[in-house]
This record gives sequence, structure tokens and C-alpha cells, in this order.
Amino acid sequence: MDLKSLLQSHLEKKKDRNENEGTSTNEKEDADKLFEKYYCEWKTEMKGDRNNASNASYSIIPKFYHKLPPDDDQLLQKLREESRAVFLQRRSRELLDNDELKNLWMLLDKHQSTTDLGGEEQMINYEDFLKVAEQAGPKCKQYFQPSTFCKLLQNDPNGRISIMNFFNYVMRKVWLHQTRIGLSLYDVAGQGYLRESDLENYILELIPTLPQLDGLEKSFHSFYVCTAVRKFFFFLDPLHTGQIKIQDILACSFLDDLLELRDEELPKDQQQNNWFSAPSALKVYGVYLNLDKDHNGMLSKQELSRYGMGTLTPVFIDRVFQECLTYDGEMDYKTYLDFVLALENQREPQALHYFFKILDIDGKGYLNVFTLNYFFRSIQEQMQKHDQEPVNFEDVKDEIFDMVKPADPCKITLQDLINCGQGNIVTSILIDLNGFWTYENREALVADNNEEQAQV
Repeated sequence: MDLKSLLQSHLEKKKDRNENEGTSTNEKEDADKLFEKYYCEWKTEMKGDRNNASNASYSIIPKFYHKLPPDDDQLLQKLREESRAVFLQRRSRELLDNDELKNLWMLLDKHQSTTDLGGEEQMINYEDFLKVAEQAGPKCKQYFQPSTFCKLLQNDPNGRISIMNFFNYVMRKVWLHQTRIGLSLYDVAGQGYLRESDLENYILELIPTLPQLDGLEKSFHSFYVCTAVRKFFFFLDPLHTGQIKIQDILACSFLDDLLELRDEELPKDQQQNNWFSAPSALKVYGVYLNLDKDHNGMLSKQELSRYGMGTLTPVFIDRVFQECLTYDGEMDYKTYLDFVLALENQREPQALHYFFKILDIDGKGYLNVFTLNYFFRSIQEQMQKHDQEPVNFEDVKDEIFDMVKPADPCKITLQDLINCGQGNIVTSILIDLNGFWTYENREALVADNNEEQAQV
């Protein structure tokens, strides 16, 4: 009996009882108990039906989360490692190889537009674009999407796209997938990120494939790997978590700069500007060796103070050694690389984060007037040593706050430094005598440059 019939029966019995004044109280109680019994049975039956339906659905829904095997279970760890390797190999076979790329180029060249507009660039319209898609094979299908054609469409009056632009797009996608698979092979944890040791192994095994690094002695390889890895971690891991997402590595330009060393005829100016090139790495390491006067492989405060033009303030150097990792009060090469990267990229948010941590002497998360005066006093002392007239701090303080325009007129936060776009100037004023002198004489320097350009 369903609930509706049960309720209807109960109401009819109740009505009859009301009409019959002789009905006893015991009979009413019995009827209520009977109703409660049937109702509870019906609810239990309905709940059981729902549970059965749910259990049936559980057998259909695939399991989407699997716990990682424990570290002490070597068998499961090995099984997971082998499974990932097989998966990556399968993904690698799905990519276009050199012969397939050559075939794609020949098809594009064969179906290029014959409309003569006086241009030398090879173009293709959408109709021929679809024809190439049919002939190129299943591996190429993902690249021949209408959205891809629209993205590459520019101002061509006939609605065509450049064959070269499209082919470069395909090459770039293939390269990204290849690189992602290559990096994933070093992802020991299988979680989509690389630890420092993982990235070191990747770059170490990449060295033989880069012709521009053929001249490096094997004894220098470990220092080169350290130099290369530090740039990745300085910019992609500012919070020092010890790991970098593979996705972030692919999104930044550092990997492009590193793989640029495959070019055997890379111009010298590009080598000088490329952090990963052999001349650049040797230069950084050479400066480190020149600073290390006692040849113990570490830098003391006095040795680091000679960096650059030797105009970094003693207060700043002291704070560097307080905040950065040192060994018995001396700095190793890895910590030195962070120091160099910060000074050479002062405009970058990661460098400002590095300097702000040093400038924030109280760890309050902001710089106030006292903090600015604490660092600028060292600038004034250096000016006196060089027989220069010290500049009034109040004037400098007002200029700094005018440049930064902080949200709180009495406090400068890291975000304020980043947002103002002149955080590099502020840090130079506070930590480097030469940086302050350049700022003070900026108008004269601009005038001299203009005069030199005019003479040329």
C-alpha cells in the first residue's frame, strides 16, 4: 500500500470515529500506532530503493582519484614510474615527426592560393585549408581548427592566412608538447613540477645537445648547471618552495633562451645577452672567483662589498648576510647567484621582492620613514668619505614617497613598489652610492647624452 492510500484510509477511519461518539480511546491509540508502523515501513522501503540506485551508479562512475603509493612501497612506486613512462611514450608517438612535418609543408605549398596580389608571401584560403586537413592525416587534425584559421587571419582582402605563419604555429605546438614530455620524464614525483635536483639533471643531460656549450670543460659543468638552474628558481619560485611547475617553465622565455644555444651560428651579441650562454656563465663565475680573495670558495662581507663598482653600502651588505643563507657567515655560489640576478634585474617583481625582504629590517611588511633613514644614512656616510656634500634626508624621503605614491601615505609596501613602476630607482637610491649619484644627476646625464647624439 502506498503512502497516499494509507493516509486516505487513516483519514476515513478517523472520520468514522468522530461520527461514532462511542469509539474508545484505546481504539484511537491503536489506529495511530498502526499508521506510524506503516509509515515507518514505507520510509525504510523508499530509502532502500535510493541506496540501491546509488550503489548501482557507483559501479558506473569511474574512479577519478588514486592515492599516491607510500614511499616505502617500492613495488607500487616502480609500477607507477613504469606506467608514466609508457604513457609519455604514447603521447610522444602522437606528435608529428620530421617526415610528417615535411609532408605537411609540401601539402601547404601545393595548395597555396594562386590569386595574384603582387605579394611574395605564400597564402592559403579556407577552402584549400580544409583540403590540406583531409590529406595531412589524423595526427594533423588538431591543428586544422576553424578557430586556428581565424586567429591567424590578418588583413588579407581575400580572407587568406600566411602558410609560413600556420606552419610556424604547428612547429611551436609540436615543440611545446615535446618539451613538456621531456620535462615530465624528470618529474620524479609525477605531480607536474620539478624539484631543483630534477631540473639540474635535465640541464646536465641537455648540455651535449647544445653546440654553443661544446667548449665548456667538464669540470665546469656543475657550475654551469647551478648558474642555469638558479635563474629558473629565482624567477619562478620566489617563495622558495623548492619546486617549479612544468607549466610555468613552458610559459616563460627562459627555456627558449636555453635552447637557443642549439644554433651553431648564434651572434656574439646574443650570446652576451643570454644568461645561459657559455660566455655569460663564465663571466659570472669569473667575477665570483675574483671576489674570493682568500680562495676558500666562499665570499665574506668584505669580499662581497667589492662587487661591481664597490659602491654598495655596508648596511645593505650586512642585511644581505642576515637575510640570505650563509655558512659560518660566508656566502656560497648559489646564494651569490641570487644576489647577482636581483641586481641585474631590478625592475622585475621577483628582484623587488628580494630587495624588499632586505630593506624591511623589522619584518613588518612595509617601509616607513625610519627604515628609509636607516639605509640612507649609510649613503650619506659614503658621500662624506668621497668628499661630497651630503644630501638632506627629508628631501630624498619626500621624493621617494612622491615616486611611489603608496596607498598609505606613511608606509611603502612591496605591492606599492611594484605598482609604481619605479621600484628599481627607489632601491638603488637606498643601497648603492652610484645608483643615488645617477639619480641625483639624471638631468645632467640626459643633457650630455642628447649633446653626444647631436654631435654624432
